[in-house]
Order: sequence, then structure tokens, then C-alpha cells
Amino acid sequence: MKQQQQQQFTMNIILWLLASMIVCNGLPLNANVSGRPAVVNIGAIFSFKTVIGKAAKIAIETAIEDVNSNPDILPGTKLILQMKDSNYSGFMAVVEALLFMERDTVAIIGPQSSVTAHVISHIANVLRVPLLSFSSTDPTLSPIQFPFFVRTAQNDLYQMSAIAEIIDHYEWREVIAIYEDDDHGRNGIAALGDKLAERRCRISYKARLSPEPTRDEITNVLVKVALRESRILVVHVPGSWGLKVFSVAQYLGMLGTGYVWIATNWLSTVLETNSPLSQDAMDDIQGVVTLRMYTPDSQLKRRFVSRWSNLTRGKLIGLNTYSLYAYDTVWLLAHAINGFFNQGGNISFLNNSRASELSEGNLHLDALSVFQGGTLLLDNILNVNMKGVTGDFRFTSDRNLIHPAFEIINVIGTGYRRVGYWSNHSGLSTAPPETLWEKLPNRSSTSQMLHGVVWPGQTTQKPRGWVFPNSGRHLKIGVPHRVSYREFVSVIGPDVITGYCIDVFTAALNLLPYAVPYKLIPFGDGRTNPSGTELVRLITAGVFDAAIGDIAIITNRTKMADFTQPYIESGLVVVAPVWRKNSNAFAFLRPFTGRMWAVTAIFFLLVGTVVWILEHRMNDEFRGPPRRQLLGNFVFETPFAGLVFQLGSSPTVSDTIRNRENTVSVLGRIILIIWLFVVLIINSSYTASLTSILTVQQLSSPIKGIETLVSSKDPIGYQQGSFARNYLIDELKIDASRLVALNSPEECAKALKDGPHKGGVAAMVDDRAYIELFLSTRCEFSIVGQEFTKNGWGFAFPRDSPLAVDMSTAILKLSENGDLQRIHDKWLLRRACSYQGAKMEVDRLQLRSFWGLFLICGLACLIALFLYFLKMVRQFSRHHSEESDLSGQSSRSARIQTFLSFVDEKEEEVKSRSKRRQMERTSNRTDDGSNSTSYSIRRNSEFASNKSLGATTNRGEV
Repeated sequence: MKQQQQQQFTMNIILWLLASMIVCNGLPLNANVSGRPAVVNIGAIFSFKTVIGKAAKIAIETAIEDVNSNPDILPGTKLILQMKDSNYSGFMAVVEALLFMERDTVAIIGPQSSVTAHVISHIANVLRVPLLSFSSTDPTLSPIQFPFFVRTAQNDLYQMSAIAEIIDHYEWREVIAIYEDDDHGRNGIAALGDKLAERRCRISYKARLSPEPTRDEITNVLVKVALRESRILVVHVPGSWGLKVFSVAQYLGMLGTGYVWIATNWLSTVLETNSPLSQDAMDDIQGVVTLRMYTPDSQLKRRFVSRWSNLTRGKLIGLNTYSLYAYDTVWLLAHAINGFFNQGGNISFLNNSRASELSEGNLHLDALSVFQGGTLLLDNILNVNMKGVTGDFRFTSDRNLIHPAFEIINVIGTGYRRVGYWSNHSGLSTAPPETLWEKLPNRSSTSQMLHGVVWPGQTTQKPRGWVFPNSGRHLKIGVPHRVSYREFVSVIGPDVITGYCIDVFTAALNLLPYAVPYKLIPFGDGRTNPSGTELVRLITAGVFDAAIGDIAIITNRTKMADFTQPYIESGLVVVAPVWRKNSNAFAFLRPFTGRMWAVTAIFFLLVGTVVWILEHRMNDEFRGPPRRQLLGNFVFETPFAGLVFQLGSSPTVSDTIRNRENTVSVLGRIILIIWLFVVLIINSSYTASLTSILTVQQLSSPIKGIETLVSSKDPIGYQQGSFARNYLIDELKIDASRLVALNSPEECAKALKDGPHKGGVAAMVDDRAYIELFLSTRCEFSIVGQEFTKNGWGFAFPRDSPLAVDMSTAILKLSENGDLQRIHDKWLLRRACSYQGAKMEVDRLQLRSFWGLFLICGLACLIALFLYFLKMVRQFSRHHSEESDLSGQSSRSARIQTFLSFVDEKEEEVKSRSKRRQMERTSNRTDDGSNSTSYSIRRNSEFASNKSLGATTNRGEV
């Protein structure tokens, strides 16, 4: 008995030691039969009293209760949640996170702040404890840098994409960003800047506020904002003090007509959580546009919303979208832990390998242990696919939630209304995003739409988005101080500048719906014409705010500034001395070039020869003595007769020609028809050109256009300061030593008169607008050739300046109502030169204009000759075989002579001779047949007589 008691005591000791070992190894004593622990510790860190935190706390507690009461998830295991209030302190959040790590916590929900998330994520990486945050939306919390950080709400990158698309939708180009100067604020605005840049928009000014700004600090920042040009303001601040910004803005009068305020989703969270707001607070945000994370309607969501009033009874806490994501975060973690256990996961912790280095001091950092199953749990979190109160809940390959979407909300009266949606799939729309997810994405401008918005100032008209800053500073507008052609710009005094360009600018400015304070500043020394390119460059350097005058719109200038619609069309032309070209005795030769005359004459001979060859054997008119054939038939009867007939000779002569010009062969008629068609075209062109030469006054110049200048070595003039110099050098590769700068119309006229042999220039290249003014009083010069560039003059403004767009619209209005033409006539209309009705020497008709006709005619002649040759060979072969049978000659020379004789012989004679020979051959056959018949009869009679004679002899013998 005593021995049994000792054995029982020993067994108890062993069981106690085993239990101690199990406890020491981290396994709970109350493990269930399936091997799962009875409880799993999770933590939560956020500020309980913030706009987001006070609603999230209720949602997380409710989710824990729902999970623990659901037997279908985590059977036999309860989630034990420990929530810690960071109380607006990042330091406290870090400390609480370290304490959780000491208590064998498998996952932490939080932190609330993106700034704190950056710090705690480093700890989570080392200890392999997943961090699930429903409110840290900073886009720089990258899964590459922080693999154990899991964002369970929408990334701010998508929110900034939505704001950028709204700005682009309303065709605004510049915005001002007001943000909290911390990681969350800076990184969010940086993402906004990137998304705006993709749409050729930009942030023109960044207004930073400290994390806890005073009212005075906000006032100072907003005063600077009010002095800026843009009126599109994006506010990205925490909800704890965001309304203070609008209160100050209201005080400064910055919520009136013309302003656009766009708040990130912090404002919609405040409106939902603290509803209803006070009347003063609602007055401060009238017309503001804000965003809200979109959660599609579902039965789960409706059920949770209906429970919310019971959950928050007596607390006046509204349900916001962060609360919905917090609720789903708990369910996400529960599903992941369940999958972790299903895969054989074990909750166990090991001391950090560097624990000895952390043992010094009183912080007990060596107590931090590494969660061995952290990686497996993280994989299960990322692979969860469930339906929650926020809709389909799963992650993409870049670890963002699927189907990112936002509602666009407009604050009106005592509430707000939805004006549309944004989704990463289809952009802006008025239809719920889930109805578009199954369709192909459509980002066309026609598909991007929103309902009407009531903007600040209770207006539904889209604000322009910018104004001139209220700093009292005038726009500094550079004007070229010209020496020549002062009709365009004339600087009379420091404050007196007139001219065509100035009048167009002031007329366009008067059509703008707002006042533009400006000051014209001359640019140049007044002795030489300034460079227009340098004037435009000074805009980019900040010396001038704009530039007006005779500024041509060319490629390298458009890279430095934005130009308005051209207010005058222009382009480079060539000007050269010209003189009248008088008529002479040989004017009739001028319509054709020498080559054209030569080819025409050759074809006259060629076609005549071909027709003679084709008609010679069968047409009596093409036969006879050689002199008659050469002079009569060849020159007159065939092609020349056709031309004379086309030129319209007398009826008697025409009838004679027509009667003598009958062709017999089919090929000859075809060739003649084609040739007469060619003659008709050439004759018509010749007549028109000769008429122009003899009736219109002609001007002649050795310079025919820019091609002549490029191929020659003569000096070329250009106006000082013009872009023509760079164009001739860079584009046409003309040597700079050939270019001569001319500073005034008088210098230009003298240089053109002197010419290249007396120190002048062969021609001058300049803008047509200048040249038309130059030629109005100088008839000895003229534009030669065609205008070889196309451009216009415009006003230059800084890149993306909205004033350039408005000025372009004003210039178009001036053109439509006729004011632009009236201004042109006032300054530039001059009496036309007496040579204006004259024309430059008409270009002589070139062979290249008719080579197609000659080619067709030549091919027809070759084909006809080829067919004729084949016909002759076939006839000769038949004829030669007959001749050879009679004569027996078959030598090559004899055959060639026979062939030539055959070709020269008339076809009727050949045919008649062939018929005679055929008849002789037939008669010969007849004679041969008669002879053979008589011979047979004679042979038969002889045989018969011989036979009868033999019979008689036999009888006699008998």
C-alpha cells in the first residue's frame, strides 16, 4: 500500500514537471483536443478620443464579440483583445507596441497614425508580428520596406488620383496644397503632385502647417495663400483640427465666389462621426468638395448600420467608413488565424538572437521574443478572400485592397450630397462603381462625368480657378524696342508705346472678364532690333511675366513659353530685285524649255516613222519615190498634218489634209489617235502659256526662290534680330559667312540694289508681314518663289499660364467681330505698288510635266512595231518556205535580202503572187492526176491485151 502511494506521488511529480515544461515552452495548459489553443492574444493601438478612434473602438469591440460568438470561425478558440490608448502620442503608441510584444501577441491592429506606423513597422519586421492598420493610409508604407505592415483601408495614392482627375475634369491646371507637415501630409501631397503631373497639372504652392497649429499660424499661412494666383485649394490635414482651417478661411473671406476647396476624406469622416455639426461649422464649409471611401451596399452593411444606433446609444458617435474597415479588419484577422491553424500553425515565440545586446538597462528589451509563425500568419492574412461590411475584402498583388473607389461629396446647406464616384477602373462617373467593374474600362472624356456642384459663394457656375494675385504687383510685360518697321511696335517714350501689336494686345485685354494690371517695359537698346528668342527666354528667367510684340511662334520658343492664338499669319519669303521682261520676235519659243522642244521634235519624227512603217505595205499614199515619201507623207501627211489640223487651218486645207491622211492599218490608226491626243494636250498648254506671256506684264529675276539661294554662293540679307538667321543656318545649312544683317528698310533696299558684285546681297529673307510693308513703297523689288515656312505672331506667357488661354479666346473674338482687321488696316494698310498687278516671269513648261504623255505614246509605238514585226515574220516564213521550194536558196544573206524585199513589197502584190502560186500548184496537181490516170489505163489495157494474146496462144498450142 505504501509502495503504491509512493508510485502515485512520483507520477504526480512527473505530471507537475511536464505541466511546468509546457508552460515554460509557451503552450497553454487549456489546449483543446484539436491542438488549437483556447485563446489567442491580439492587440490594438489607437487614440480612443479622436474622430476616427472613438468610432473604431466600438466597431472593433463589436467585431470581437461577433467572432467569438460565431462557431463557424475559430472553433474552440477565443480572441482576447487588449486595446491601448495612444492618447494622440506617437511615443505612447511605440511603448504600447513594445509591451504587446512581451505578452505573446500574434498580431496588432493599428496604429492609427501613419507617422507612428513607420516606426512600429520596423519593430514588427524584426519580431514578425503582423501589423494591420485600418487608418494609416500613407502611400509610402511600402510592403517592400515593411513586409509585416498590412493596410486594411484604401491607399491614399488612390485618393490623390481621384483629386487629380477631378481637377483635370474641370480643366484647372494649378492647385495650392494645404497640409500637415508630417510624414502623412508630405507623402500624400507628394503623391498628389505626381498624379497632377501625369495630367499636365501642378501644385503651384505648398502651404505647410505644423502638427498642432494655432489659429494665428493658420491665419498667416492662409494670407499667403490668398496672395497667390490659384484659387484651387486642396486641404490634407487631420480631422482633429481641420475645421479650424475653414473657420479662418471664412474669416478671411476665402470661401466666396471664385474659390474651390477640395478636402480629403478627413472632412467626410468628421461629417459622419460628429453629425450634426454646429451651424457655424456648417457655414464654414459650404460648397466644399470632399471624398469618402466607397463601400458598396450589401445586406451585411445594412445589418451593421442598423445595429450601430444600439451600439452607440447615448454616445452620439456616428458611423464612418474607417469604422467599417476596422470591423472587417478583425474578421480578416480571425479568418487568417483560422487558416493558420488549419495549416498546422503553432503559436510559439523564441527569444531574439540579439537579446543579450538588449539586456542592459531597466527597459527589459531582452524580453521581446520573435513570433515563429509570423510569416505563415502574414501569408494567410494576404490570402483571405471574404465578404465584409465594406464589400469584397481581398488584396491585390501589390497588397492594396481590390476595387479602390471613392464617393465625391458636396457640402450644401445643413448636410451634403453625392455628386459622383471615382474608381480606379473607370474614373469619374455618376453610376456606382460596382456596376462598371464587369465592363471594359472607359476613360474617354465623354464618359467622365459628375453631377452639378454648388461651389463656394452659392454658385453652380464652374469657377475659373485663378485670379491675379492681390499683391498689388503689376505684370511686367516685355516689348521689343524696334528700330525698323515701327508700325508694329514703336517706343515713343518710357511710358508711351504704340503700334499694331500694342493695339491688338489692349483690345484683347479689354475683352477679358477681369482686370489685368500690367506695365509695358521696352526690351533692347534702341539702336538695333532685339532678338525675339532672347525676349522669350527672359520670361523663363523671371525677368518678364509676359512678352508682346512682333514675336514669331517657332519651335524653340514654344519650348520656353506658352503662346496665344496667332493674331497675324506670316512666314519666311525671299525678296529680290526684279525688272520688266519685254516681248521680242522669238517670244513664241518661250512657253517651252529647250528640252521640251527637242523631245517634241523627236517624237514628231518617231511617230511619223512608226506610222510610215505600219502603212507602207498597204497604203498607196505611203508608197512611191523616196523623195515623195520623205517630204510629203512623212512631214506633212502624218503627225505634222495632225498638229496643223488641231491648230485650226482653213477648211480647204483641213479637208485636203483629212482626205490625204487616211490610214489603212489598225495599228497605224491607234498610234495616230494616241499621238493626236498628246498633240492636243501640248497644244493647249502651249497656247495658254503663250497667251499669258504676251498679255500679262512680266517681271523677271535670276532668283527663283529659296532653292536658288541655297544652291548659289551669293550673300543673303536678313533683318537684324530675326529668327531667319538661325533658320537658314540650322535648317537649310547655309554657311553663316553668307548672311548679312540689315537693320533698316533703307539698308535692305541699298543692299538689294547694289547686288552681290557691289558689296550688297543677292536677295533678302524675312517675315512676310515685314516684306509686305517694305514692298508697299519699293516697286523695284518683289517676292520671288513661294513662302517656305508657315507661322504666325503671338503673345508669350509662362508655361501653363491660364492667361494665355483667355487671351487666345479674346483674339479669336477680335477676329470674328472684325476688330482685328480694322486694327490691321489702321497700321499696315498702304497704297499698292504699281507693279502689284504684275506677275513674276511665268515658269516655262518643263518636260517633267509631260513625260507621262510621251511615255504612253512611246510604249504604244514600241508595242505596235513589235506586233507588226511578228506579223511580218509569220508572213515571211510562209512566203520563204514557198520560195525556197522553188529556188532551193537558203543562205542567211539571201534570206535577209529576201526579207527586206518582202517588207518593202506591197501587201496586195504578195497576196496576189501567193494566189497565183497556189493556183499553179493546184493545176499541177490536176495535170499530175490526169497523167497518172492515163498511165494506169494504158497499163491496164496492155495487161488485158497481153492476157488475151496468151490465151489465144494456149488454145493454138492445144
